[in-house]
Amino acid sequence: MNSDTPVIFYCNHAYWWDGFWSQLCTEEFFNQNLHIIIGLKELQKHRFFTRVGAFSLDRSNARSAVKTLDYASDLLTEPSARQNALWIFPQGLIEHVDKRPLFFFRGTEGIVNRVLQKKPRIYLVSVVSRIEYVEDQKPELFLSFQEPRLMVSDELPKHKNMTDYMQKNTEIHLDALKNKIMLRHLDDFKMLLKGTESVNRKVDNFRCFFRLHKEPRE
Repeated sequence: MNSDTPVIFYCNHAYWWDGFWSQLCTEEFFNQNLHIIIGLKELQKHRFFTRVGAFSLDRSNARSAVKTLDYASDLLTEPSARQNALWIFPQGLIEHVDKRPLFFFRGTEGIVNRVLQKKPRIYLVSVVSRIEYVEDQKPELFLSFQEPRLMVSDELPKHKNMTDYMQKNTEIHLDALKNKIMLRHLDDFKMLLKGTESVNRKVDNFRCFFRLHKEPRE
């Protein structure tokens, strides 16, 4: 992606930890200015999210919500040597990963339209997450990124169905990730973070160690 062009990562929202994935991915893969929109009530309960670039959106107050969209577009269009990035969860609340159909609020569309009034282009990137128990006692988190979609200001009237597009695209993206995991097509995934060893791994390692050091019978 061109660092002069801002980017919005729009994500499904199935887990409490979703805000942390954005920081982790930014540190590992992207050299960006990280910003995250989080619901007001959630941010009031967990103020530490502000340390990773989070700010709140209050959907119960229309005037406040409009100000938040304006603020987000200002952040994305600020001059910077690094790319400006916004992570957003358009569902607005945590829902089961397999819930269909998805419902997205139109805030992301509003931010994109505001940005395109100030800059000629912006990227949209679909990011989906799924937690599964694969072959371990502990669960594994799978993240999938689609190729960036470039939105340009010359096509602004065509962006009216942007929210519908993002909803459908996220459903397709989620189903594709689920299918990959089910079929164990995992070779193209990269290990980003590894936790402590699970009990079943310790048992397997002990058995292997025992077999290797067991004295042969005469």
